[in-house]
Amino acid sequence: MKQLLEVIASALVDNPDEVVVTETENDKEIVLSLKVAPDDMGKVIGKQGKIAKAIRTVVRASASKSDKKILVDIQ
Repeated sequence: MKQLLEVIASALVDNPDEVVVTETENDKEIVLSLKVAPDDMGKVIGKQGKIAKAIRTVVRASASKSDKKILVDIQ
């Protein structure tokens, strides 16, 4: 899931070298934190958050077989 998020975010931004994804896991959930360059933040979020919502949907769908909840945090 971490690699999937990195690939998606890198394709969207102008500075793919600055895309950093960290994964934190506990008993009930997995939190993926996405950090991009400040100039690329708008490209990852999109108008009215539509791109961010789509990213979260794709990541959750890829993790549907696991019993843990997936959260994508964009910073």
